[in-house]
Amino acid sequence: MRGPHNIWRLIRTAGTFERTGAMAVVLDQVEAPRGLRIAARVLGWPFRWLGYEGDPALPPVTRAITALGPSYIKLGQILSTRPDFVGSDLAVQLRVLQDKLPPFPTSEARAMVERDLGLPLDAMFSSFSEPVAAASIAQVHEARLVSDGRRVAVKVLRPGIARAFRRDIDAFYFGARMVELLSPGARRLRPMDVIAHFDATVQQELDLRTEAAAAGEFAANTARDDGFSVPQVEWGLSGRAVLTLDWAEGIHMADLDALDAAGHDRAELSQRVIAMFLRHALRDGYFHADMHQGNLKVAPGGDIVAVDFGIMGRLDEYTRRVYAEILMGFIRKDYRRVAEVHFEAGYVPADRDVDLFAQALRSVGEPIFGMDASRISMGRLLAYLFEVTERFGMETRTELILLQRTMVVVEGVARTLNPHMNLWTAAGPEVERYIRENLGPRAFARDLARTARVLARFGPHLPTAVEAALRRPDRTVVVDARRSHRSPVVWFLAGAAVAVGAVALGAML
Repeated sequence: MRGPHNIWRLIRTAGTFERTGAMAVVLDQVEAPRGLRIAARVLGWPFRWLGYEGDPALPPVTRAITALGPSYIKLGQILSTRPDFVGSDLAVQLRVLQDKLPPFPTSEARAMVERDLGLPLDAMFSSFSEPVAAASIAQVHEARLVSDGRRVAVKVLRPGIARAFRRDIDAFYFGARMVELLSPGARRLRPMDVIAHFDATVQQELDLRTEAAAAGEFAANTARDDGFSVPQVEWGLSGRAVLTLDWAEGIHMADLDALDAAGHDRAELSQRVIAMFLRHALRDGYFHADMHQGNLKVAPGGDIVAVDFGIMGRLDEYTRRVYAEILMGFIRKDYRRVAEVHFEAGYVPADRDVDLFAQALRSVGEPIFGMDASRISMGRLLAYLFEVTERFGMETRTELILLQRTMVVVEGVARTLNPHMNLWTAAGPEVERYIRENLGPRAFARDLARTARVLARFGPHLPTAVEAALRRPDRTVVVDARRSHRSPVVWFLAGAAVAVGAVALGAML
């Protein structure tokens, strides 16, 4: 699917970029090398008549991407989080892309609900409205349950959307491979990994059972969070193409006048949005990765209500600890510690100078902290950080793409609510709480206990594994003290002994 036949799709894309004037803008922003510029122009200029015209009222890049359709809009939103890849100016332009399309007929939605759930619509819902929201992948209808009359939101996939996305994603893979071949310097940014990440994100959104599971897990994680709530899933009325959730009553966060009229404290809401995002990312390692104003409401009682769980982010425990230490290092202006964390995590090659890296990080942090609170920007910090890490050979961390994107989006939501919000004042308590609970003596004891449980679980297999290793025909049991290389068996036994000793010492402590 990723072969040369995708050249036609790239030609249509390049033609659209030429016709809208976006090609020159993009090539300049990414500082494309000569080979890539020639290839782009060869694919685009002769075929500009095949390109889509788009909306002349939009800026060139936004105009081209919007004209090319849902897949390109989604990709543009992902690339807006990568100023290291597309340049800071272009990243700002891409952030305004709106994932909105005209709705498809309600009759088609009703037929899809019946086909997916295997029941007549009237047997499930006493009412089923016209679309109340429509995006590139699905649209939402308001309905009432036959069983108890409760209001629910019914999300229905667009007909044929999976095939359309698959066709475009194949072309994206082909294009990413072309970029790697024609621009060796871009390999550090892992364009193929960026597309693979985009592919995985879209595949999750195309199966609403995955979104239902995400909503359920997110609701369970946040059940005890005061001031934050998640609609419950109606599992019996959800499937691959249909998702039914409790109706989320409230005011959209973008409607500032309505929030003021209802008496909500926008300054407090802005602090809570930042705090909740960091709590979910650090404490749970599972966070809502599409927290723009359209997906956040304020309930009559003041709770922040999150909706649309098609894009969720997950961080493993080690990455969370690294992220927390980096954030806290910047908050405390401990640039040496931030540098050490980068080296300890393997983010920066070990042959680089840690002191020079710490000095470079100071050049990132000090200008930010010297600003007025209303001008401190996570987006600006990330942009500067990308420049520094590129100089020191840091490769792109694909697992942090969603985290970076969401942090910038959440910051924008908070600033819309309160332009004078101090980002670090809001973030500090959550980061400190996480570090206190996960990087201190209590966390060390918890790690030792977890290690002991793992060893206890695999303990019965240890004698058999050692015996099998010793009986291998190619084993080297005799170890000469003068030899520089040790037998794998010896290293295995030594490692096991060290692990057991560490657990025993932890138990005594």
